[in-house]
Amino acid sequence: MTQKITIAIDGFSSTGKSTIAKQLAKKLGYIYVDTGAMYRAVTLYAMQKNYISDTHFNPNDLIADLQNISVSFVYNDTLGFAEMFLNGLNVEKAIRSIEVSRLVSKVATISEVRKKLVSEQQEMGKNKGIVMDGRDIGSVVFPDAELKLFMTASADKRATRRYKELLDRGDTVTYQEILHNVQERDRIDETRADSPLILTDDAIEFDNSNMGLKDQFERIMTLVEMRLH
Repeated sequence: MTQKITIAIDGFSSTGKSTIAKQLAKKLGYIYVDTGAMYRAVTLYAMQKNYISDTHFNPNDLIADLQNISVSFVYNDTLGFAEMFLNGLNVEKAIRSIEVSRLVSKVATISEVRKKLVSEQQEMGKNKGIVMDGRDIGSVVFPDAELKLFMTASADKRATRRYKELLDRGDTVTYQEILHNVQERDRIDETRADSPLILTDDAIEFDNSNMGLKDQFERIMTLVEMRLH
């Protein structure tokens, strides 16, 4: 039997990290974990409690309430992937809103939030056979992962993808709003004091600005197979 490995996928927002991670997990029969969904769920909770909005943020209130936040993934057979649950409720659609997207990077700067979620992520991957995507998977969560990918693409390409995705969902958004959100999230992710988004020395940078999903998957599967044999 082939030995299982850990695949860590980091990168900027809207680079298709989740898409490729889901494809790899399905192909390999691995567990898939979208860590961004975990941070989004905490952000949604903070919004519901009025700890954060576009005009204010009370991180100490959120920190004091962290013990009351339970996030989990529940596999959906129909969809073929696990959905995010917050305190027992399915929030998969709610966490993908532009409102959550605007605020999630701010919540992700809080060290206490990161400590809580990183601990849970490491527990999920202790037996390997996992594909995890996020911002600090290869640098913090699984520094010894056998394969580390760093996904990137131009801000314009990423904003266009996200804009189309939200329009298809029925959201009312403008392209400029999405582009600003992408650029602002990049800035916060790269400059935060705790676990900033970085390209580690042993990660493979993968620019998919001008690449189709099929080509991307085939190229990355080649990298995976090299690690498995």
